[in-house]
Amino acid sequence: MDLQNFELVHGILLASAGVPPNLVRQLHSKLTNDIYDGGNCFEIEPCEDGLQRRLVLTCDKLEKESQVFLVDHAWSFRLTEARKQLEDVAGLAERMGRLMCVVDETEDCDESTEGTTEKEEKQKAETLLVNIKKKAEESKSKVQWLELDDLNIDDEQLREIDLSTNFPDLVGLSLWGNKLESLDVLLEAVGGLSTLRALWINKTPLNSKLETAAKDALVSALPELELYNSQFTKRCTQWAVGFCAGIYGPENPVESSGLSHPLEELTDLDLSGRMLSKLSPEIISPLEMPDLVSLNIKGNPLNDSSASLVQTLASFQSLHFLQVDIPGPLGSSALKIVQSLPNLHKVNGVSVSVILNKGMEVLDSDMKPRLPVWSPEEPIVDRVLRAMWLYVMTYRLADEEKLDETPIWYVMDELGSALRHSDAPNFKVAPFMYLPDGTVKSAISYSLLWPVQDVVKGDECTRDYLFGVGEDKQRSARLTAWFHTPSTFFAEAYSAYQKRLATPLSKVKAVSNEGPRTKSILPRDGRPLAVYSDIPFVQEFLRRPEFVLTEKPNEADILWTSMQIDEEFIKAAGISTHQFINQFPFESCLVMKHHLADTMQQAYGSPPWLQPTYDMERDLPALIGDYLERERSEQNNLWIVKPWNMARTIDTTVTSSLPQLIRLVETGPKICQKYIDPPATFQGRKFDLRYIVVLRSVQPLEVFLCDVFWARFSNNQYTTEESSLSEYETHFTVMNYGRQMNHINTHDFVPEFEREYNVQWKHIHEKVRATLRQVFEAPGLVHPEMHSPTARAMYGVDLMLDANFEPKLLEVNNSPFEPLQSSSSFTPVAEVTYCPDCARACKYDVKKVVGDGGLMLGKEFVNSVFGCLFLNEDSNMQQL
Repeated sequence: MDLQNFELVHGILLASAGVPPNLVRQLHSKLTNDIYDGGNCFEIEPCEDGLQRRLVLTCDKLEKESQVFLVDHAWSFRLTEARKQLEDVAGLAERMGRLMCVVDETEDCDESTEGTTEKEEKQKAETLLVNIKKKAEESKSKVQWLELDDLNIDDEQLREIDLSTNFPDLVGLSLWGNKLESLDVLLEAVGGLSTLRALWINKTPLNSKLETAAKDALVSALPELELYNSQFTKRCTQWAVGFCAGIYGPENPVESSGLSHPLEELTDLDLSGRMLSKLSPEIISPLEMPDLVSLNIKGNPLNDSSASLVQTLASFQSLHFLQVDIPGPLGSSALKIVQSLPNLHKVNGVSVSVILNKGMEVLDSDMKPRLPVWSPEEPIVDRVLRAMWLYVMTYRLADEEKLDETPIWYVMDELGSALRHSDAPNFKVAPFMYLPDGTVKSAISYSLLWPVQDVVKGDECTRDYLFGVGEDKQRSARLTAWFHTPSTFFAEAYSAYQKRLATPLSKVKAVSNEGPRTKSILPRDGRPLAVYSDIPFVQEFLRRPEFVLTEKPNEADILWTSMQIDEEFIKAAGISTHQFINQFPFESCLVMKHHLADTMQQAYGSPPWLQPTYDMERDLPALIGDYLERERSEQNNLWIVKPWNMARTIDTTVTSSLPQLIRLVETGPKICQKYIDPPATFQGRKFDLRYIVVLRSVQPLEVFLCDVFWARFSNNQYTTEESSLSEYETHFTVMNYGRQMNHINTHDFVPEFEREYNVQWKHIHEKVRATLRQVFEAPGLVHPEMHSPTARAMYGVDLMLDANFEPKLLEVNNSPFEPLQSSSSFTPVAEVTYCPDCARACKYDVKKVVGDGGLMLGKEFVNSVFGCLFLNEDSNMQQL
């Protein structure tokens, strides 16, 4: 493909990627000749103790928009297939493990190498013990600092060292990276060290499994301990501050004699990430640090009041540079901070004058990164699946006919994945689909990398993880997928969200039942009602003499159609205002998932039958606050993420990972709902219940429940094991789309369920009726404009029972196939305008387990629905 045709075929793709025009020729050359020349300009370096990698420029200089580099995609997948690919594709899990820094480079050594290594380690440890004992015997002065890092010391060897006897005056002790496993052994070893102020046991098996209570017991056993694993304890004093400032340490463990104010010459102080809860005078004081110019207190759970913190910091008259969590304990924005502390010159590296001129309300992404947490005992596949949310990117495929329902996720190769985040990046990365023969079938996916600033040798190369995403799109909240952002902001957002739900409309006004009641619309002259329908089950099963089918919409009394009856349809078909249609205006307040949740929350707040639900386009900070609160209180944190308006659980995900929850926003508008755990199960499998509800009127409310409902079952036994969360047939119940369906008639299911749990279904059914009544009362409270005297509709309502047999609302459905995209605002007509899938209702004869207990014939289902809606009958229907 020559350059001219390349530009013609890829013009839209080049524009959407933002490729500078002057780089198109170079890009064409590299694509057609398969040139990967990034290795000539970049080098990958480990950082963050080997838990991250960064990309560094090794050539002399790259000028802005001077070169474009091809970045390969090392792994592309659909989310449901990720685990299987990692398990089945040879070498994939190992490569991804190394790329994501969750694999030790020695993990795949053969047995002979491992044996040699163990022997060498044992000899090394034995030599160490001899040397330590020798040092203790020969030492004529007190040994106050001992660093025993990465020496493979195990519990027995730690006993042999006999720390409290040989080194009773220790101030600092580091056991970083050793093989310690027993808390009792450690307590025995350090319990006699009465002067110990600092202890490190990071990267030991013991540290990874210590619970909070055990850590507290260890800290309590050491009366002078101020630093534990580099974090401040509640006993911290200015000694701990001096350690952070480099004044105290191995060469100078304690105060030098005659030095009354050891911190007085301190100008720069970094206390970030030290788990500091309070800035008390015992820790930080202007009397001890009169010349302090720069202070970093990011990443600390400060619980001082905002006023107290301002007062403390304001007492440092020389303080000009402040690094602080924004939002955080000082306030929700940089603007508030600089207004409270007028002596500052910069906040988080940004000039105060810039902040004041621009009125910057949010300013911070320079936060502690989320790093992968793993242990050698954990399967590599599980490590990768958890860590990948720090690396994956996504796109959807589309052609002229449709947009792919399920997004594709991908991981860039080692070079691309080493690009770390910056709010002011020097490179841009964009996905690009190369079409060698001009068609989607030949597509090869790449990422393109080019400099957007001048870069010189030694500079770290960075990208913006959320390029083009500002605070209007919840940037700070979305960055939480990669960084430990301040929890204060999210706690405030969650609190505000709860307050919003605490004053529902149902507390201030009652549902109006005024208005004329509906009547049969059958003509008095006895002629049948003409029905226009393009829905097969209506065409086949509507056989009552009161109705006759017509092929002309403008001649119909009733339009029961799968098409949206909007102004364009009305004009084209010649529809008049007196014709009845199967669509209510504003019914999107029920049938679109985010509007359904919003309608119910406005009406009732947090009703027991609605799981906590968040519109992720609007309420992501509150969702994160809820998640963090559950994490803090050790509550279940399993969630389900659903697209606003897609059916059959397409693009629906179950997860307990906060980064994954946040990253799923990238694949389109979604709600996040607390997963029902545990649910009621039937013979160990999940199930849900599909009810048919017919609506004759909103005000006054006339709503009816079909006597027959259907249970739908998952195929696998229910479990919440991490490896099961991506298994469709374990966590979802709609199996009639290309999967084996284990159908059970309702009249067989209910008696079996009653026997399994020793319950009476009639009690459950009454709760269901009460729930459904409230669901359909809500539009009258929140959106009374949904009422229309010429609208009649049928809805499929899906419910699930929790383990206490309480009903939980899942969704209200009027469509087996819903459109992919939709506006978030209401429109004067229904946004989704199809009839619910009723093939099962028409196919099976079912004995009623409620109502009169008779037999409902499938062929009579449509007749009963039309009789209820248009003739005001109640055969096979119960009014709610």
